Amino acid sequence: MEWISYLNPLMQGAWVTIELTIYSTILGALFSFAFGIGKLSKNPLISAVSIGYIEIFRGTSLLVQLFWLYFALPLVGQAIGIDLRLPPVIAGVLALSLNIGAYGAEVVRGAIQAVNKDQYEAAKALNFTPRQALFRVALPQAIPEMMPPFGNLAIQNLKDTALVSLISLGDLAFRAEQLRNFTQDSTTIYTLVLFMYFGMALVLTALMKLLERFVGRWRAAAR
Repeated sequence: MEWISYLNPLMQGAWVTIELTIYSTILGALFSFAFGIGKLSKNPLISAVSIGYIEIFRGTSLLVQLFWLYFALPLVGQAIGIDLRLPPVIAGVLALSLNIGAYGAEVVRGAIQAVNKDQYEAAKALNFTPRQALFRVALPQAIPEMMPPFGNLAIQNLKDTALVSLISLGDLAFRAEQLRNFTQDSTTIYTLVLFMYFGMALVLTALMKLLERFVGRWRAAAR
């Protein structure tokens, strides 16, 4: 029953993984809406910034983004005389949220554009401003359509947290590697880690399903 002794350090790492997932998913959702809506803006500057953000973070590796924020950004700050060093947890959350936000922004944009154009015409007939039409007509219909893709992105984000172990942040993957180096018991340790990631993914899936069901009431109320 030697594997029982592995559980305490692995659970400590799992808690860090859970915190990273929660913080980065919430912040990533905010980025998704900000830049997804921004891409549809009629203001060319806002639209250009949003497109640039989406293309950069979707077109580059999350690992490179993480390393850039943690290793390269402080050097940039040093060159301009500003301390831009980030603690590992901040760098990890920021990299994960910026990455998931870029993919989520396209989900938001697509869902908003999928709203029937008649809805916008009706809002215009009621003298709604473009902002009122967006927040009172389009988004209540679009958000339920976003939930399944957002659920998939949240699961992907959970799995991507393993990359933060490469900047010495003590998540589940980092703790597992520490144990493996100390005990050389790769099979037992990584089998436990597989089941722990799978368990966390099941819980996250269930939570996203509950949220999807709750938000789905908006669709039913609109009919």
